[in-house]
Amino acid sequence: MSALPTASVVVCVYTEKRWFDITSAVRSVRTQDVTPLETIVVVDHNDRLLERAEREFGPLGVTVVPNARTQGLSGARNTALDLASGEVVVFLDDDATARPGWLAALLAPYADPDVIGVGGIAHPKWPDGRPRTLPGAAPGDPDATGELDWVVGCTYTGQPTERAEMRNLMGCNMSLRAEVFKRVGGFAEDMGRIGRNPLGCEETELCIRARQAYSADGRTPRILFEPKAAVDHRVSDDRVSWRYLLRRGWAEGISKAAVSKVVGTGDSLSTESSYTLKVLPAGVIREAKERNPASAAAIVACFGVTAAGYIRGRLPGATAHVRLPAAGRNAPGA
Repeated sequence: MSALPTASVVVCVYTEKRWFDITSAVRSVRTQDVTPLETIVVVDHNDRLLERAEREFGPLGVTVVPNARTQGLSGARNTALDLASGEVVVFLDDDATARPGWLAALLAPYADPDVIGVGGIAHPKWPDGRPRTLPGAAPGDPDATGELDWVVGCTYTGQPTERAEMRNLMGCNMSLRAEVFKRVGGFAEDMGRIGRNPLGCEETELCIRARQAYSADGRTPRILFEPKAAVDHRVSDDRVSWRYLLRRGWAEGISKAAVSKVVGTGDSLSTESSYTLKVLPAGVIREAKERNPASAAAIVACFGVTAAGYIRGRLPGATAHVRLPAAGRNAPGA
């Protein structure tokens, strides 16, 4: 077995309200059976949290830095890219806890030189069991998926159950070769989440942009989903409400429109087509048969508001502010 590549693990944080989650995330990295080259905690424009993180994590050898770029998740990630020195850059959400073996499972596929990115599974940690707004076929199984689990940043029904190629990675549990950022630049800071604003899709855009760039060079880039690389992603009370479901769906639609603008409609919606035509109807039928009208309605409503958000985002000027980073600008050491 070939040696695993070196890894820089990045945790981006923004609020002290998640302090318990933050410490759990950092601790889960430190207890992996593979030791990362470095762990970087980036604090997004919060001086009090920065001081607390430096005091708590600095003595443990964790690098704690402020976000030196645009406020938001993408700016924080790009700040980490300026510092990361590992061959692979790994991103773990501040409210996600890595399970044992997580890092080794993420890094193993890089033995294939064509692999440019690897992402893992995210299991939801519900506040009080699976809610009706996010239905699933096995509501009693804490590791089971649901059709709308992407709403809370978790693996959803329709994604692979074994290692497989995929279009894009999920932000809470993903990794990319450092050379990717040197080749195509970092995350588009106009698309990243800011605080509780659910706008996103910056990971989708970056993965598509990277695949297009490598393919244009005559290479055969592979982005993999590896279920053995598992994390538990905490779901807060406010994210199981109807209000959040609809707001998140609307934001997803607008975000997908922004991605379509910069990478093309074909690539940006390739995964969504199968999901919309097969996965969602099956979920509605199942919930209706099981006499769960609220759950069936949640699937229909989320699809409707997401489609509406996409249409809104495609209107002239709706995503005119979105710009791509220059290649190499946000790369480590650039």
